[in-house]
Amino acid sequence: MAARSQRSGEAETYIAEPECVRYPAEMPFRPPRFPVSRTRRSTGPVHGLARVLSKRGICSRSQGEKFVREGRVRVDGRLVRDPEFPIAGHERIELDDATTEAASLVYIALNKPRGIVVSASDERGRDTVYSLIEGAGLPWLGPVGRLDKASEGLLLMSNDTVWAAGITDPVTHVPKTYHVQVVGHPDEATLAAMLEGVTEEGVLLRAQAATVLRRGERTAWLEVTLDEGRNRHIRRLLAALGFEVQRLVRVSIGELTLGELAKGQWRHLSDDEVAQLRRR
Repeated sequence: MAARSQRSGEAETYIAEPECVRYPAEMPFRPPRFPVSRTRRSTGPVHGLARVLSKRGICSRSQGEKFVREGRVRVDGRLVRDPEFPIAGHERIELDDATTEAASLVYIALNKPRGIVVSASDERGRDTVYSLIEGAGLPWLGPVGRLDKASEGLLLMSNDTVWAAGITDPVTHVPKTYHVQVVGHPDEATLAAMLEGVTEEGVLLRAQAATVLRRGERTAWLEVTLDEGRNRHIRRLLAALGFEVQRLVRVSIGELTLGELAKGQWRHLSDDEVAQLRRR
């Protein structure tokens, strides 16, 4: 410790001066600590309440909106009536006073008969595809894509909304193949026109592939493949070319085929089949 002198009259006193404290060169600099908020924050995406109910496989999105507006849903103990109420993922959600947990993911293939509506409910009281799985002990499942009432064949259903969206998104181009019975006998020019496409009300309707399977006296069966699906796509395309559709049966989606599955029956998909169709 160094010292310096100071005179006071005749006396001379010495005052100690503090030495500079030197830290080793290798000691890292440590910034001061500040209090850290303990507020729970999510790093994931935020979705609306009704969508979260759907993503958990509890119900469809429209059903979720209905449940919320009816006052049947609570978030962290608080009644919420806004279907778009933001959910970050850590909240406790209750439906009818029961905590909702993500349901096990279920994937089924169903052979839809003609005359059945692909809808959760029908205002006209017509039978829906849900009547075919009623009492099976399955969680809520949503149709993957559509088949109109007059059409039949392979229909997928699942509560995995991400998997379903990957199949129905036009960007992924999952091919869907149909066997179509038409009145008349389409020739090669008609098949070529189906591939070229026709524009109806500003919408281009075309087939990815089209061939004749067999011909009868008055009708013919075609095999038609689409890589995108618009409402009544094949019926509108063929009508524009002068052909009436009598029957339309979807026989495959991607690599998955209808096979020997009987009308009105359903089965679980295997893990391999689910993986083959996954696009997201």
